[in-house]
Amino acid sequence: MIDEDGFRQGIGIILVNANRQVFLAKRIGKEAWQFPQGGIQDDETAENAMYRELREEIGLHPQDVKILGTTRRWLRYRLPARLVRHYSQPLCVGQKQKWFLLRLVNNEAQFDLAVTDTPEFDSWAWVSYWYPLSQVVAFKRRVYNLAMKEFARIVLSKRFREQS
Repeated sequence: MIDEDGFRQGIGIILVNANRQVFLAKRIGKEAWQFPQGGIQDDETAENAMYRELREEIGLHPQDVKILGTTRRWLRYRLPARLVRHYSQPLCVGQKQKWFLLRLVNNEAQFDLAVTDTPEFDSWAWVSYWYPLSQVVAFKRRVYNLAMKEFARIVLSKRFREQS
């Protein structure tokens, strides 16, 4: 779904483990690292889209995670001019995303980057909380910073390890 301003609605996922590390994945064939993300289909809520993307991109199921938070508002980024598909209608100039903070609760869960016929990632790693800000492409950095700052109060709290 693309809104009247040209922003495609989507979701972003920050998956954290018990050690406060976040899941970061590498795009196939590129040295580009990012969090899982994806578009919201016409018949989906943001939460439904998040669970679908979680399964399609990294092979996890709803029972493998617990939602710890969502961003209070939509976070937007514009695509660089070279990435805008000017021939597409309606024109998409960027994304507006609702971000989800998930905690991995199933320590036996198996990550699978090839669930679909068109996987997006070929590698993944658990990294320190703020590390992704130095790795994500520049045009997404502001959105990552906003989402991570909003969720930092949860992940970095003294009570985090007690939450399940």
